[in-house]
Amino acid sequence: MSICTTTTTTTTFSLDPLFSFNHYRGRERESSIHRSKPKLFSLTSSSNISLFNSNNNYDYYSYASCKSHKFLAPKFEAFATNTDTLESLQSSDVLFDQTFPINRTELVEGKIFVRLDQGKDLGNWELTVGCNLPGKWILHWGVSRVDDVGSEWDQPPRDMIPPGSIPIKDYAIDTPMKKSLSSTEADTFYEVRIDLKANNDISAINFVLKDEETGAWYQHKGRDFKVPLVSYVKEDANIIGPKKGFSLWPGALGQISSILLKSDTTNDKNQEDSSGSRNLKVENSQLEGFYVELPITKEVIVDNTISVSIRKCSETAKNILYLETDIPGDILLHWGVCRDDLKWWEIPPAPHPPETKAFKDRALRTKLQSRESGEGSSVQLSLGEEFSGFLFVLKLNDSTWINDMGDDFYIPLPLSGSLVVGNIEDQSEGVQMEVTEEAGQEESISAFTDGIINEIRHLVTDISSEKNRKTKSKEAQESILQEIEKLAAEAYSIFRSSVPTFSDETIVESEAAVETKTLVLPDLPPQISSGTGTGYEILCQGFNWESHKSGRWYMELKEKAAELASFGFTVIWLPPPTESVSPEGYMPKDLYNLNSRYGTIDQLKDVVKSFHEVGIKVLGDAVLNHRCAHSKNANGIWNIFGGRLNWDDRAIVADDPHFQGRGNKSSGDNFHAAPNIDHSQDFVRKDLKEWLCWLREEIGYDGWRLDFVRGFWGGYVKDYLEASEPYFAVGEYWDSLSYTYGEMDHNQDAHRQRIVDWINATGGTAGAFDVTTKGILHSALERCEYWRLSDQKGKPPGVLGWWPSRAVTFIENHDTGSTQGHWRFPSGKEMQGYAYTLTHPGTPSVFFDHIFSHYKTEIAKLISIRKQNKIHCRSTVKICKAERDVYAAIMDEKVAMKIGPGHFEPPSGSQRWSLALEGRDYKIWEAS
Repeated sequence: MSICTTTTTTTTFSLDPLFSFNHYRGRERESSIHRSKPKLFSLTSSSNISLFNSNNNYDYYSYASCKSHKFLAPKFEAFATNTDTLESLQSSDVLFDQTFPINRTELVEGKIFVRLDQGKDLGNWELTVGCNLPGKWILHWGVSRVDDVGSEWDQPPRDMIPPGSIPIKDYAIDTPMKKSLSSTEADTFYEVRIDLKANNDISAINFVLKDEETGAWYQHKGRDFKVPLVSYVKEDANIIGPKKGFSLWPGALGQISSILLKSDTTNDKNQEDSSGSRNLKVENSQLEGFYVELPITKEVIVDNTISVSIRKCSETAKNILYLETDIPGDILLHWGVCRDDLKWWEIPPAPHPPETKAFKDRALRTKLQSRESGEGSSVQLSLGEEFSGFLFVLKLNDSTWINDMGDDFYIPLPLSGSLVVGNIEDQSEGVQMEVTEEAGQEESISAFTDGIINEIRHLVTDISSEKNRKTKSKEAQESILQEIEKLAAEAYSIFRSSVPTFSDETIVESEAAVETKTLVLPDLPPQISSGTGTGYEILCQGFNWESHKSGRWYMELKEKAAELASFGFTVIWLPPPTESVSPEGYMPKDLYNLNSRYGTIDQLKDVVKSFHEVGIKVLGDAVLNHRCAHSKNANGIWNIFGGRLNWDDRAIVADDPHFQGRGNKSSGDNFHAAPNIDHSQDFVRKDLKEWLCWLREEIGYDGWRLDFVRGFWGGYVKDYLEASEPYFAVGEYWDSLSYTYGEMDHNQDAHRQRIVDWINATGGTAGAFDVTTKGILHSALERCEYWRLSDQKGKPPGVLGWWPSRAVTFIENHDTGSTQGHWRFPSGKEMQGYAYTLTHPGTPSVFFDHIFSHYKTEIAKLISIRKQNKIHCRSTVKICKAERDVYAAIMDEKVAMKIGPGHFEPPSGSQRWSLALEGRDYKIWEAS
């Protein structure tokens, strides 16, 4: 797979590493080389291109996949490949000189090694895991125990944990890998040694590697590494260690042969006891020493530059442009010129440098010449004074281009004399070329979906025929209908990827019309929808990861109700209320038992009543994706539920391997820590709808925050919401953004599309947390890359830019911040984040820890500005600046804002602006 790499000032493309932690891998993103509207092809790999055309003409499709040039007809004589030397520089005056920093990536190969040796005490063993590539390596590991049921990971005994390790929740350990004592100057190794004590109940060590420098995770064949410590562990593709017959392999790294084990599918070994009991002690005789090396590749960032300078030749009055770069290898300069600010590409007349060729009569390609020093390459060009600009990108190879943050590099040329503009016919040719390419791509997509459509036709014919209706069972007919549904979803996904970006205006036109009437006629009640509330909601997350520890959180929150109302919050999100295996509430057990670590059911009713008295609506945190069982089945698997909803294993999806469910296959992604509920079962949906309605009536909840909605189809959510009729609902569709080896890609359309598709599946009855916007804010603020906050169409780059009324924006929550800190917002820049979310459309959410901190006054003022200016979930956004060090926008022509250290002032004109709030690297203005 090939993934685009967004560099600091350029975009490059390169290959994915051999091992990757799929949870942290984003999808391939569309990018481009040249400026214009994006194409359907993606310049990420030839395999992507061959999806529509099997012709591996890389040059052609590399070009077709970019943003197409605007071309003028070429005006030049025949190329002289052996052109005489260009005019010598007669003037020492430099008219232009700029250096572009390039953060390029190189692929470095290395080894992961795993060794099991006998320890100093012959009764014990020592496991060593290491890597010979530079980096800040972390061993993320845990153990499996004999007869474990459910999760394969558990924390090891304390005497096994190396010094300096950090526990991760209750199932894993992070241990930094240290430089090996056997390292040399030429070869540096990083390793962790784990002591394995004799006679314990541990059956295997599980681990993955993480490079903290890049954020990349490394697995074995797409799964966790597993080192078996007992002979009866089932062999699988991810097992590392000797098969039967292997003996101890002595020797140090580099002194023995590299052995890469290949896994063969084998049958499970016979169990020793039919009752299911085993001897929990692992005997030393079951272990065999081994040493294994596995290949690993890592992307290393290399700093390079491209320098461009321009001088004026006194003899010819032409511009002499000199371009040089220290990027190694054979570099092609793909270039042209333009005559005005439209930047339409044109080929200049000869002479041209040696080794210059025309590219489809639209641009020139010149091979850069090696410099005398042997480092880097350069080229000198002579450009006429009639041209206003020089355009270029660099081509490193068939799959790697370098451009300027998705655009062509543009160098302004000094002008003298009148500007010559191309004629209309020339411009028409360029436009015609663009239309033709688009039409061809549409035909390709149509051809690709034909197969899916035909499959659906066959299935419909099969199920609708009279003969089959008589012979097929009800279950078989339902299975066919489910298959049709999946195919239709796949076709819809392809359709969504090929049409223009989602526009909120067209979806909610009728809602916006109602809202406009509300603004004009204040005496009318606001239009309320479960996906938006009134459209003016401001959400408070009313807990953090530690809130359960007091045992009386509901009562503590009750004391803050009046203060939260004074801030201007209209909705508060409370923690999960049910009995739970985990104290935080996200592993629910008996759904009708509402005595939790946060307080009793009576205290819950009391706090809800208190918030209602101060005018704040209350959301319950509903965990519908999974549920923990009360007892084991005959096979010793935890899949029998108790309490009022005493379901059996039919309520569990069939494709979760840990819990032996007898339901249908999951309609989403599995959450492996607990049984995943099969929402396709009628009795499950009936029970959950009754439970939600009971919570509404008994507790007084006004709506829902829905946990892990990625685990089941949005259509089921629609069913639940239509039954429980919430005032407001928001789903947690948490998905990985698109990264390239630790660096976030600029284009996150694929990520926000998945969230938008889920919202669409709910029929718009629920909003979703705008994870896309959070991630982009992270990268923009952390790296001072504020240009990220505008997409290719000049709109906000998250769900906020496509469906703002259903986007619930946030910068932190109980998972990302608090004591967990899984994805903590850049420290010290939280107020820049809130200056963005609390002034923009969407429904903003504020984290509890930030409200009651030194940010309290600033947050309260931002909320006040939002409410005074009636900024709502569908307010308009006009992005004024999105540059390296500043982002600025105006909302509804009422509120202007800027974040970042760069300068911005609202435009002076018919409107007068007054500064309403100023903080560290942010300002807010109001229209007078």
